[in-house]
Amino acid sequence: MKQYLKLDAWNIIEEDFQAHQHEISESIFSIGNGYMGQRANFEETYSGPSLQGSYMAGVYYPDKTRVGWWKNGYPEYFAKVLNSTNWIGINIDIDGQPLDLANCTVKDFSRVLNMKEGTLSRSFTAELEGGKEIRVEALRFVSMTRHEIGAIRYVVTPLNFSSSLTVTPYLDGDVQNKDSNYEEKFWSEVSKEFGENDAVLTVKTKKLDFHLTSVMTFEISKNGEVLALQPKQIAKEKYVGCRVQIEAAANEQVIVHKYVANVTSRDYGLGQLVDAGRSALQSAVEAGFRELHKEQVQAWADKWSDSDIVIEGDVAAQQAIRFNIFQLNQTYSGEDDRLNIGPKGFTGEKYGGSTYWDTEAYCLPFYLSTADASIARNLLIYRYKHLEKAKENARKLGFTKGALYPMVTMNGEECHNEWEITFEEIHRNGAIAYGIYNYVNYTYDLDYLGQYGLEVLTEISRFWEERVNYVITKDQYMILGVTGPNEYENNVNNNWYTNRIASWTMEYTLEVLDYLRENEVSRYNELVEKLQLSEAETAKWQEIIDKMYYPYDPESQIFLQQDGFLDKDLTPVKDLDPKNLPLNQNWSWDRILRSAYIKQADVLQGLFFLGDRYDLATKKRNFDFYEPLTVHESSLSPCVHSIIACELGYKEKAYEMYLRTSRLDLDNYNNDTEDGCHTTSMAGTWMSVVYGFGGLKVRDGVLQLDPFNPGHWKSFSFKVMFRGSRLKVTVGEHDVVITNESEVPADIQVYGNEYTVGGMSDVKVSH
Repeated sequence: MKQYLKLDAWNIIEEDFQAHQHEISESIFSIGNGYMGQRANFEETYSGPSLQGSYMAGVYYPDKTRVGWWKNGYPEYFAKVLNSTNWIGINIDIDGQPLDLANCTVKDFSRVLNMKEGTLSRSFTAELEGGKEIRVEALRFVSMTRHEIGAIRYVVTPLNFSSSLTVTPYLDGDVQNKDSNYEEKFWSEVSKEFGENDAVLTVKTKKLDFHLTSVMTFEISKNGEVLALQPKQIAKEKYVGCRVQIEAAANEQVIVHKYVANVTSRDYGLGQLVDAGRSALQSAVEAGFRELHKEQVQAWADKWSDSDIVIEGDVAAQQAIRFNIFQLNQTYSGEDDRLNIGPKGFTGEKYGGSTYWDTEAYCLPFYLSTADASIARNLLIYRYKHLEKAKENARKLGFTKGALYPMVTMNGEECHNEWEITFEEIHRNGAIAYGIYNYVNYTYDLDYLGQYGLEVLTEISRFWEERVNYVITKDQYMILGVTGPNEYENNVNNNWYTNRIASWTMEYTLEVLDYLRENEVSRYNELVEKLQLSEAETAKWQEIIDKMYYPYDPESQIFLQQDGFLDKDLTPVKDLDPKNLPLNQNWSWDRILRSAYIKQADVLQGLFFLGDRYDLATKKRNFDFYEPLTVHESSLSPCVHSIIACELGYKEKAYEMYLRTSRLDLDNYNNDTEDGCHTTSMAGTWMSVVYGFGGLKVRDGVLQLDPFNPGHWKSFSFKVMFRGSRLKVTVGEHDVVITNESEVPADIQVYGNEYTVGGMSDVKVSH
């Protein structure tokens, strides 16, 4: 645990600038609005270690895959989220000396992420050469209501001297990715132009021809008056700036307002970009900074009204859950079904920023419960639109039918270049199928099955049918040569979770077929013809279901993670010398692969997904066996363990795992927050509270709650939207109150007892 941030219920606060923590803070203090995002880089020059990052949703680069030995089936490229035009820049020079926190004494430093309002502020006093002191106060945000707009208020005050200040707002497209091959730059200049107090820069990617136009304008005021400016225009390759010189007396504030519009060719024709950017910018400037800020505050108030979780009596837990919810809400809005949720969101470029199985497994539940059902539906339609690409992915690996959804993608095509993931971590297919089930089970949107769901389920089932291996001597089906969720085990046979989710997918596909046959006859017949489904094919799926092999130890009565797992040294993690942890930073890969240590929930992932199929005794045996062997070196691990620990009544373990998942980035548990926050696992943190401590489940169409207070909290509350109702669940020391904040009545179960919560009313239940 490396806590250096101040605990606060609504704010992330850093006091006392420490350069060695700066890249971590750049990740944590990132801001975004679902359309674009920005790491917490400084506006002014900073020559110290920094990962500059400005990101536009859906804009990526297909960088050539680099591997030592090429293997058939490898993707040709690795899709990288692009570091794009740096639009926040405002350079400050004092008598010719650049303001640079790496080259001066920094005092009274504060950086604050206001999660309630969606703003990033920063203030400090810098002591320059000769003892000159200057005060800076900056506030910026990306608008939640005007998605193409970013706004900055930057105040400079000489404290003990009068001086000539040079202020240079700029746009810089001459940027590169930290993870680029051979330090290649991915952008080329298209055009640049200047107006009186503004500048326009258009750049395009060297591949795929994404165009980004950034339009900036600014105004500078002093003593309450906006100054008439005659900026010097600065034009360099992929760079435009406007330099002005201001005379400032001691303690006289110079206020810079900078407004930027970023528009891309994803939304406009190439000939429309400049006009679209200018139009969006003009509207924002006419509104003014104060009005834009007011809009921002209201937009976030609306977000929090639907998704806030309140924890009384534990500020560390409260701050953490709000940080997780904040990052999720600013990463994905659901308005554009071409977009999805990258594992780093808008906070970094690691993992390519693409779509993983994390979306269906971890993120979907958050949006199901905190937003209109159309948002979660769009996440699934995204996969439906990529079905043909998923079929192509399967063909590239030699399959004659079916679809294999990618481990990593931007456009549906696989672009992950580690063989043990690309070829073997095929359990990802099951997460897509489970996402469909989870959505329909929660929303009761049965129309989705005939419109989209069955086609996806059928092609995934066809993949499993071809991927299994029939063993004649045992009269069973097996799945060989896979990597399960535990990536510390590669190329294993019969990973229990993979076998189970494959079998379950075929079961669910057959159930959906039965439903459509009975309830949507016309659509059923259309789909049977379109998909060329036959009775022989569905009979084959049923045979595989009936004869699927699951590794199991009859003595301990646990599901074996894979064949031969008990042959390993089963020394628990607690008996390891702490200097070995984290394993992935201290052990060779060879040593990790030969160990029994588990990166993240594997067998337990299956028991979480299919929790209605297994009793508590089964879950307890497997949890008690596998959790002590788990190092939780995946951000996706602690939340699943917390949820199951809650169900088992392991309150201390549940709370321990909750704190670990919720403060993973804030306290940099895994020593990697500088690369970006673990955005998709943040949805797992939300599940830890709602599914774990709240005990939320949907069984047979009924919302069930089995909440308990972990003992560290006076109370906690969360909100869920369920089939037209918005319910607030408050868990106190002695009772649970369910308040219906909508007019739609809700039938629920609490501790196994049935209640109807009428519109705009509540129910109190003792516990």
